[in-house]
Parts: sequence; structure tokens; C-alpha cells
Amino acid sequence: MVAPYRKLLETIRDAFPKPVSDRVHDSYFVHSLMRAIDAVDALKSERPILGERNPLDYGAARQSRLAEEGKSVEEVTQELVEYCEGLTLWGHPRTQQNVVPPVTISSLIGVLLASLYNPNLAWDEYSHRVALAEVEVVTMLATLLGYDPERAGGVFTFGGTGTTLYGMKIGLEKALPGSLEHGIREDAVVFASDGSHYCRYNIAGWLGLGAKNLITIPTTGHNAMDMDILRTQATHALKSGRKIGGIIATLGTTDAFGLDDIRAITTLRDDLVQEFQLSYVPHIHADAVIGWAWSVFNDYSFEDNLLGFRPRTLRALAGACHHIHDLAFADSIGIDFHKPGFTPYISSLLLVKEEADLTRLRRPQEQMPYLYQFGEHRPGMYTLETSRSGSGTLAALANLKLFGKKGLRVIIGHIVEMAQLLAEHLESHACTTVLNRDNFGSVTLFRAYPDGVDTFNIKEKEMHDPAYRDVLLQHNEYNRKIYDFVHQEGMAGRGVMLSLTDCYRKTDYGEPIVALKSFILSPFVDEENVEMVVKKVLEARDLLASAKGTS
Repeated sequence: MVAPYRKLLETIRDAFPKPVSDRVHDSYFVHSLMRAIDAVDALKSERPILGERNPLDYGAARQSRLAEEGKSVEEVTQELVEYCEGLTLWGHPRTQQNVVPPVTISSLIGVLLASLYNPNLAWDEYSHRVALAEVEVVTMLATLLGYDPERAGGVFTFGGTGTTLYGMKIGLEKALPGSLEHGIREDAVVFASDGSHYCRYNIAGWLGLGAKNLITIPTTGHNAMDMDILRTQATHALKSGRKIGGIIATLGTTDAFGLDDIRAITTLRDDLVQEFQLSYVPHIHADAVIGWAWSVFNDYSFEDNLLGFRPRTLRALAGACHHIHDLAFADSIGIDFHKPGFTPYISSLLLVKEEADLTRLRRPQEQMPYLYQFGEHRPGMYTLETSRSGSGTLAALANLKLFGKKGLRVIIGHIVEMAQLLAEHLESHACTTVLNRDNFGSVTLFRAYPDGVDTFNIKEKEMHDPAYRDVLLQHNEYNRKIYDFVHQEGMAGRGVMLSLTDCYRKTDYGEPIVALKSFILSPFVDEENVEMVVKKVLEARDLLASAKGTS
């Protein structure tokens, strides 16, 4: 007699791709994927979101329970598609929100293949040729960014935060040898700029340093770390007997595309080693998760300009490369392909100048008796993760092969050109001012002002003069109202979706400066979409002026 469960087992087996080729079932599998894609496609419209964005009922979500009976693939697919309602279409030309890109077909295929066959990059026994893909990407990026590919190494990890976490953990092992095994037994500090990603707080805390041992260095008007203050603070730390666990340099800050001077940071680090006769060399990690992509212009002839970029765009690209070209001075680099690499989340690479640095994190074989008995590639012996998906690796490799250096130049050049056009349009109006005009990425931070404000001088006064505190706060609220209107218009399909930052930077007297933010990452954005930004900001101003006049 056949056990009752066997009948249901056959149905469950049909919900898996067949391990042996079966043309009928393979067709069913492909058809199931197509049904999902078609259902999501039906949610698209002129608006930069899928379907409707309705209020979220978390109370109802907390009432969810596992049902006794399962559902069919078709039923589950339809329900999953419903969870896509309200998602932002990052590739939509009316989307200029934060640093999330659209993804290519090739990178999606890379993720699908990795998800389908589930390689684990901890060990080449479990990933086989996908392990080669990781080594290939590491070698490509090492060469592109100026490392010696014969000496460099790297691993894909859980995001940009993960790359910086690895960099600082290596730094701690250099400054405090044996801390991986014995813990942190001496005072150590980490330096980063106030424009760097807030993950610096998480990293200092999770590494056991404590956020109080993170020393945040103010930035200059160019949104780069103030080198004089860094020197003063680092010297003070060393004189007080503290070790330098690492320095985080940011090459492309999230808000303003600020670029730290990594060559100067390296020179300062080397001077300190000599001056204090340090027994270690403090580790410098470059958080270049955004800026790395500009390295494709390192060997581009801006004089010949064969791709035909506009003069202002050329200047911006050359200005970025002035600092991006120095990435090879860093001891490690964080790279996000899910930002200007146009892959799905998560695809982040930690790249190290010296592969031997990774072995500082190595665990002894006897701690892992059921793994790593053979094979040539066993990164799981030193990675934080014991399970690492191959999806980010295959997605990154797919896009590197898809674009090549020239393709990346085209897409990066285009989004920078659109950002420059936006700056031009904003600067053509007396009521708007660009805050990060000296930075060179695809992000534009700007403020709008009511009639009667001298926008040619106001941002300097707001930044430096405490007497303007009340005026600054009024203008902060004014720009929040501008954002609210622009956001509503964007959601309705009548405008562009922008972002807002509550603190572009702080004034000399400690108040945050609120800014409207356009972050262009979609290759579908064109000049009419840039002009729409300014049009909607002006409409918002008119409405606010009208409301004030009738109040």
C-alpha cells in the first residue's frame, strides 16, 4: 500500500525545477516565470511606481499564520506579484531618487542562474566554476582600479557596509594583532569623515570598538575630509597611546558625491608611521561603493573625447577622475555593483591590495572539521559569512561583460551629463541654488527660496553666520514643503520623484541644511525629465506664495 504522503509528494516535486532534463516540465517552469513577469508588467503605467501605493497594514501582517494546506505555483505567483504593488521603478525616466539603479537583463539572468543552482562561494567544492567567476571579477576590478592583479584579492559580501566592515576588521588585526582570537584589549580608534556613510557607527559598534571610538572628521566646502583636522586628531590619538584601527576614505559620498583625497591621506598615514615609529601601518579603506565606476575614465582621452560629451560633462568626469585615479593608494576598496554597476541587490565586492591581508582573518582548520578538506579555493576559512550566494558575483560578471569599459563610460557619462544639465537649469533661475556644484557625480543637491531672497549670497550666510539661524530654519521648512509637493506630483505621474536629505551638511553653528536631491542613475533619463524637475519646483513655489498671500 502506498503511503498517503506519496501522492502529495508528487505534487510538491512538480514545484521544483527537474534535476534531470524534462522538456514538458522545463516548459512549465519557463511559463511560470513568464506569467510572473507578465503580471508585474501589467502594473506599469506612466507613473514611476508599479500599480498603486496604498497604506501598509502591519497589524494585519502580524496576524499571518502558516496554513495547513499549501497552494499551487500559480496561486503563489499571483500573490507574490501583489507584493510588488507600489514598488519604485528605478529605471523610469521620472525616477531620480537616491542611489538605486535599474538592473540589466544580463545581471537578472546571472541572479536567476545562481538562485536556480544555489552555489555557495564559501568553497569551490560547492560553487565550482562560480568560484572562478569571483576570481575573474576580482582580477578585472583590481586591474581597472590600479592594483597589481597578481597580488590583489577579494570576496563578495553582504553589501557596502560589509566591505567597510571587512576593511576595518583587517585594520584592527594590523593594529591589534590577535584581536580576532583574544578580543580587543587596547584602545583603538577609527577615522571617517562626517560625509561618510552612517554605517561607520554600526561598524565601530559591531566590531567591539564602540561608536565612541569612531572619530568623525569634518568636511571642507568640497565635501572632502579636512586633512588638517585629520592630522591633528590622529596625532592626538597616537600621543594618548591609542592605536589607529583604520581610516575610512570615501570616494563618492551618498549625498553630494564628495571625494576624499586618498593620496593625501596615505601620505599623512606614512608620515605618522615614521614620526611615531609605529610597529604597524594603519589600514586605509576606500569606501568607493559609488565612485569606483568612474575609474573607467582613468585611461579615457578627455582631449580627444571620442564619445562626444559636452564640455561641462567632460570637466565633471575629469574632476572626479582626479581623485578616483588614486584609489590604488588604499589598502582595500569597497565596490557596489548594485549602485553604478546596474545589478540587483546584493552585489558588493571587497577588494584588497594584498591578498595576504585576508589571511589575517583566517580560522584554523580544526574549527571546521566538516568542511574544506580539499579544493583550491576556500574563502570560507576567512570570510565572516559561512554561506555566500553566487548571485552577486554572476550579476557583476554579467554586466562587466555586457558593458565593457566603453559601455560603462557611455552610461556613467550620460547620467553625469544629465546631472550637469539639471545644474544648468537650476542655476538659470534666481530662486534656486545648487549646493554641491563643485562635486562631479550624478547627484545634485539644491535649495529653492521664496521671492526676495538673494540666492547668490544666502547659502554662504546660512552656512557661516549664526545670525541667520532662524532664516536657515525657515528655509529648511520651506524646502520640505517644496519636496512634499514635488513628491506628490511624481507619485501621481505628473512630475519627477526626487529625494530629500535632512542634513546635506551642518552649518558652522551646528544646524543641519535641508536639501532637495536628484540622484540620476537611470539611462532612460533625458533632458525633458531634467527640465521637469525645475518646472515642478517652480510650481511648488507658486503654490506656497499663493497660500501665503491668502493666509
